Amino acid sequence: MRSTPIIVAISMGLTLAACGKKAETTTETTVSSDMNVSMGNTTASLAPMPAQQFTDMIAASDMFEIQSGKLAETMGSTAGVKAFGKMLVKDHTDSSSRLKAQAGKTKPVVALPMILPADLKAKLTALKATSGAAFDKLFVEQQIEGHQKAFDALTAYAAGGDQPPLQEFATAVAPTVQGHLTALQAMPK
Repeated sequence: MRSTPIIVAISMGLTLAACGKKAETTTETTVSSDMNVSMGNTTASLAPMPAQQFTDMIAASDMFEIQSGKLAETMGSTAGVKAFGKMLVKDHTDSSSRLKAQAGKTKPVVALPMILPADLKAKLTALKATSGAAFDKLFVEQQIEGHQKAFDALTAYAAGGDQPPLQEFATAVAPTVQGHLTALQAMPK
């Protein structure tokens, strides 16, 4: 009979030790998840925007890319910048048409903005105020920033957006934007 209390005590000790191990494991998993987010693995944690906000952002991005692309065609100092500008006009005009078509299929229908936001107007003004190599440098910098933001929004919306027609659009257009970004990153800065 004297061995029963000892066995119970040992069993309780093992149970408590096992609970402690589980708590440590949970803590390690939480820390690991937090480290992934803080180390730049934010794709999974990046929540998609609501449909109207997504549409506003992408439509404004397209308008900016078309207008800055036209500037690059005429003001670029290298053949590469001029050719890239021409490609932007073509690809983002196509993207705008696709966005308009898919936005018309949403329930409720999502409206497209008609004017460029003030921050993008300011970027165009700054671009117009430069020339030569300074134009090319600023153009590439602006394009990298804009394409990265657009790509992040497209991939997040494709993965979890609230309007299937816009998710289809995001899925279809994201590779083109990624291609632009890759080409931009390879350009001389």
